[in-house]
Amino acid sequence: MTTVLVVLAAALGPAPAGSVTRGSELPGERTLTMAGERMTGEQQGDSRQLAGRRIVLSYPGPTPAPEVLRAIREGRAAGVILFGENVTSPEQLAEAVGQLKQAAAEAAHPRPLLLMTDQEGGKVRRLPGAPELSARRTGSAPNPLIAAVDSGTGAAGTLADAGLNVNLAPVLDVYDTPGNFIDRFERSYGQDPTRVGELGSAFLATQQSLGVAATAKHFPGLGAAAHDENTDARPVTLPVPLDRLRTRDEAPYRAAIAAGVRLVMASWAVYPALDPDRPAGMSPTVIQGELRDRLGFDGVTVTDALEADALTPYGPAGRRAVVAAAAGMDLILCSARDPRQGEDATTALAAALDSGDLDRAAFAAAVDRVDALRESLG
Repeated sequence: MTTVLVVLAAALGPAPAGSVTRGSELPGERTLTMAGERMTGEQQGDSRQLAGRRIVLSYPGPTPAPEVLRAIREGRAAGVILFGENVTSPEQLAEAVGQLKQAAAEAAHPRPLLLMTDQEGGKVRRLPGAPELSARRTGSAPNPLIAAVDSGTGAAGTLADAGLNVNLAPVLDVYDTPGNFIDRFERSYGQDPTRVGELGSAFLATQQSLGVAATAKHFPGLGAAAHDENTDARPVTLPVPLDRLRTRDEAPYRAAIAAGVRLVMASWAVYPALDPDRPAGMSPTVIQGELRDRLGFDGVTVTDALEADALTPYGPAGRRAVVAAAAGMDLILCSARDPRQGEDATTALAAALDSGDLDRAAFAAAVDRVDALRESLG
């Protein structure tokens, strides 16, 4: 119980390093001012380098690809996401992570990399080890809050031991039908939005207190997705009424933001109540209007997998990256295990920045948020 009290105190404490505390300034005003100041120095540099600082790369197999290491050395990468195929043993993983960190140290302006994976617990674990309990089993434990704290502790330990500093967890989706897309893999804490918010916040606050940033996902919620409604495989539309979206699906995010969550991942589903035409992660209405302005999130936004088939109407990786950035996504997750995907996204972002299709001040603000997160995890 002492651990639980410490976590709750942390959740109510000062905002984490790199976040922006809201005061008398308008939403985003302080961030834009900081970005404007920095634009007189380093951020006046090469557009490809600036664009790369918003890209998360991936690679196939156990050895970091030369193209990935080169991009990191040239300062054109914010981080790397790792999957099961990238891990064969603790020794191999340590060597790969060491290569990635060494490449970052050789950059002209060295910054820590965001080294991330999905370590939710239960069936969704990229690395062997804790947390062993799924979200569903956490929610049904005799003492769910203590179980969530233990899972956050375990996740932090597993990632930190491997040299990673970002977990793409917890899932905050509130499932509505047993066996649906989120529940069938036991990825939801339950059907009560208050309980989901409490348990997710306990997980993330514990994990972050141990130095590993957490990611709340998939905003504004995939709890209504049916069994086969997978945005990785096809476009998905969730016609959830606005009142239910805000009182049920978004409720856990209020708790997570109050607990200081560092990142929020957006869903690729379409929510007609908010924006009938665009997936959440492609919609300024959802990201800027709902997540930032309405809920007050000032941390780092990150896309779901850029290669998801839900985005087929948006064309190739470069076009997808530009639309997501314009919507307000700070980090672009190039997770196809193909370094060319990251190169294409970087090239397209740089071209859109140079042409004025992407606003330079907003672009700089996104880079600042990502850089602040990186520096805080060094």
